[in-house]
Amino acid sequence: MATTTGTEGAYVTVNGLRMYYEIHGSGRPLILLHGGMLTIDLSFGRVLPALAEQHQAIAVELQGHGHTGDIDRPLQLDLLADDVVALMDHLGLERADLCGFSLGGLVATELMVRHPERVDRLVLAATHFRPDGYHPEILDPRQDSPRLPTAADFAEMQQAYAAVAPDPGHFEAFLEKAQPLVSDFRGWSDEQLRAIIAPTLLVIGDTDFVRREHADAIQALLPDARLVVLPDCTHMAVTRHADVLGVLQEFLDR
Repeated sequence: MATTTGTEGAYVTVNGLRMYYEIHGSGRPLILLHGGMLTIDLSFGRVLPALAEQHQAIAVELQGHGHTGDIDRPLQLDLLADDVVALMDHLGLERADLCGFSLGGLVATELMVRHPERVDRLVLAATHFRPDGYHPEILDPRQDSPRLPTAADFAEMQQAYAAVAPDPGHFEAFLEKAQPLVSDFRGWSDEQLRAIIAPTLLVIGDTDFVRREHADAIQALLPDARLVVLPDCTHMAVTRHADVLGVLQEFLDR
């Protein structure tokens, strides 16, 4: 694996992917995994400085996201999880806490299922675990719902992508490539979820993509899980909510 340092972070070549990451602070390692079509800054910009005061916060941009260019391979959870494990190997981290938002939560869960020995604590924000975990309108964007991303949300995604992506004009094509992550998602079995023994924090918004009943059912399956529902909070706002930093710090620092 080859590493080169950029002006705002570093790149490491893992599994044929030139992946961007940033390291902030020192202490207990905490890997931050962003949401789909987002960047480190859009997902964690409001909480990263405070988290880095107590942790070695390692923020990653996954295949095709942000500074990390796309490559000629499918966008699959197992491949994305393997990329994160390869980064951990490169950094000499045997174990770390994981904090994943939306797509990042799916990657974190897949990593936990495949490599439980690498994970200490698990934060899964705005994350579903089965196809029926989302409200029906999320899978039918023709509907008008307060749960769906707004035009301003999409504009923010495109602007952030254009500002840092190796190929700024690839956004629409990559958005289409990413659709199967939702449409073909099958999730994990009860047995796989019950095997997640790491202390786990589930965080959703009260106006999230994720159904509250689904989050309750998953909390009941996991051996050591806590669920927090943020008030007046959409899916896109979960990691920006006024209360989320305190929730994360209380769980990670306990």
